[in-house]
This record gives sequence, C-alpha cells and structure tokens, in this order.
Amino acid sequence: MNIAPVARSAQTHIYWFRNDLRLEDNPALRQACQRAGHLLFVYCHRSASVATRWNVPRTSPHRQHFLRSGLTDLATQLVSHGSQLLEVEGDPAQVLLALAHSIGATTIHCEEIAAPEEQGDLAALRAAGLTVEALWQSSLLDPAALPFPCAALPDVFTNFRILIEREQVAPSTPLARPPTIPPLPPTFEALAETWAVVPYVLQDAHLATARSSFPYALPAFYGGPSAAAEHLHQYFGGELAHTYKLSRNGLTGVGYSTKFSPWLACGALSARVVCAALRQFEAEHGANDSTYWIWFELMWRDYFRFLHLQHGGALYRAQGLSSLSQPSHDAHRFEAWCQARTSEPLVNAGMTELSATGYLSNRLRQIVASYLVHDLGCDWRAGAAWFEAQLIDYDVYSNQGNWLYVAGRGTDPRNGRRFNLQKQMRDHDPDGAYRRLWATQGTAQVELK
Repeated sequence: MNIAPVARSAQTHIYWFRNDLRLEDNPALRQACQRAGHLLFVYCHRSASVATRWNVPRTSPHRQHFLRSGLTDLATQLVSHGSQLLEVEGDPAQVLLALAHSIGATTIHCEEIAAPEEQGDLAALRAAGLTVEALWQSSLLDPAALPFPCAALPDVFTNFRILIEREQVAPSTPLARPPTIPPLPPTFEALAETWAVVPYVLQDAHLATARSSFPYALPAFYGGPSAAAEHLHQYFGGELAHTYKLSRNGLTGVGYSTKFSPWLACGALSARVVCAALRQFEAEHGANDSTYWIWFELMWRDYFRFLHLQHGGALYRAQGLSSLSQPSHDAHRFEAWCQARTSEPLVNAGMTELSATGYLSNRLRQIVASYLVHDLGCDWRAGAAWFEAQLIDYDVYSNQGNWLYVAGRGTDPRNGRRFNLQKQMRDHDPDGAYRRLWATQGTAQVELK
C-alpha cells in the first residue's frame, strides 16, 4: 500500500496504536509522520476489570504480560527515534478525546479495525468532532486489489482462495519504517505526569513453564517487534518451513507450527513481512506443500478479515450468518469447561494448558470448541469470550471466524464442525502423552446427561 506524500502541517496529531505495535510496514503510522508537525504516540489500555456478559474477564495475566513486553519494545524503538509512547487507561473514545483537547489536536491516526466495538470507538471520536484517519492495514492482501469487491466475497473459503490464486493477486511490498518521526508536543512531560498509567509489572516466575508451546516469559518470545523479527529470521533460517504441513497438527512444542500468530495478533509483525520472508525462502530453498500451506493459512487469516468488511456486526449475532435458532447455553457446563472439569481427559488437558500458558495448538482449539458447542450444548459466543480472555494470540477476526465455523453459523457449507473425540485421540494423542502432560487431578467432573 502506497501513501501519497502530503505537506506536513504545524499541527499536533495523535497516533493511536491499536493492533499494530510496529514501526515497519505501518501505512497509518507513515501517513501520520508525513502529515503532523508534532506527533503524540498513544496506547490505550481498556480496563481489565470489566467482565463480559458471560462473567468472563476481558483479559488475563497471559495477555497482559505478552502485551506489556511488546509495548516495552515498541517504546524503546520510539525512544531511539527521539520520541516516546504514552500509555493511558480507560474507554478509548473518552480518553483520546480528552487528550486531544489538552494538546489542541484535532486529528487522530490509527489502523482500521472492522469489528463492532472498535468501530464504535471511531464513531464516538468522530461524533465528538475529531478527524479520525483510519487506514486498513492488517490483511496480507489489499481489499482494493481483490478480483471482487468485499461485498461480493465468496461464501466459501475455497472459492475465495481459488480466485485469488487464479488471478495471481499478490501482496504489496512491505513498507520501511518512516524516515523521520515528528517531534513530541512541547507539553509532553506534563502530559505524561497527568495521564500515564502505571505499567503492568512483569512477573515471569509464575508464568514461565517448561511445558508451554509458546513460552512468552522468555525474551525470545516477548511480544515486541524485535523478538518477532528474530523469530521470523530463525524460522526461515532452517528447514521448519519445509515440514510445516506435516507437523502443523502437533499438540506440544515450539517447532510444530510457525508460532507467528501472537506477533501477528498484536501487530508486532505484519502478514506482508511474513509473506515476503516466505517467498524469499522459497526462492532460495524451493517451494513445497508445506511452504504452500503457510500461504494457505495466511489466506484463511485474510478471509476472516474480509468477512468482517462484508458482514460487520452480523458476525456477532447469536445466529451469526445462519438461519439457526438461538443457541442453547448451560452456565454450569460452561464453567466446568473453562475450569477443565469435564468428563473428557483430552478436553481437560487442552483447557488446562490454555489456562496455564495462554496458548493452545490449532488442533486442540478446534477440539475443545467443538466439545463446548456440540457436546456440552453451550453458546459459541461464551467460548469465544473465554478464548478472547486467555489467548495471547487473540485476534478479533480469527477468533470470531473460527468459532462461527465450528458452530456452523458462518459461511462454511457444513452445519457445524463436530469432532469425534475418540478419533482425535487416536490420530493426535495415541499414546496419551499430551493427556498425561496436562493431566488434572482431584477435580470433580461434570457428566453429560
């Protein structure tokens, strides 16, 4: 995506980091740097104490820890360019409006996020009289480059992928970081004294575990762009990309999947940068089914984003895009699922890992989601809320899209994806090693009736 240069004004603008915690390949940031005379960088923490309608917290120590390390790295990079990051807490629309008034800013730059809550924030800021320059930048492919408008997105992923590949739609070249960053507002120090929040304190000891498949308490797995770039380099520096399709259904370990998702989710890494590294690897070492499958997964990620551009808030209705009736729900069974107290050892093992580490393999995410919806008879939206709280790689688009997919309320032609647990154990944990690794003992279980 190319940003046309615009004459820089003398005004102070705000750059609001959302899910784009990086300086490289950030078109919205580049635009802000081109247009502002002074630029205030802000990250807004929503209150962690607010619970959802399912009595589930909005975030967990896992997500807070990963985010904290990412913001620390981002702030360090800004300092190296003569700037700073201001972290604030509260409702984004209220806090950003007050900040703008305090420094005389009328323009906020940010990335576009096509989800209801995030769209509501922008609408509130605009209704208050601010100019919000929001750019779409989280997908691999530019929506404008698709061979169809997003309103005509194919109903089935396979058809979408075939059209993209047939038309040879390719991502744009990743952008370098802005060559110059405007100075901070002259009142920044006073502003920080008034507004800055006390950062979340990293507490590695109780979060690090040798069993984690993404040990985010270790520096190599911190949440910022530095660790992301190093991981990308290491992943494509060996042979893992040539075996990805064979190992991607693994349940434990760092190397069975790419592990790009946490950095993609917070925006420390862009999909375009991942794809550029993939294409370079293929050019140097050859392409095979496994390298294709990495592209395939990036296409799924894009598809869920374009679904949001097409359907918006409809994806958050109880029925989703389907004509199915209101989903049933059992709060007692849902709580047992969250606390790994079901009658199924594989499900319990997966839910224990999720609570202990904030991470879970893609295979197990599908298994535990299917069990909640199709066996325990619970509302898929409750499961989506629990994943939002727990997963360090929570991504609003993929989370919503995958839960709709499992529940049969999205665009998938099947009426839901119900997994046979016995088959899943035979195929993916035949010797019970995973169940033993995350075995729960001494907890009462909930039996299906």
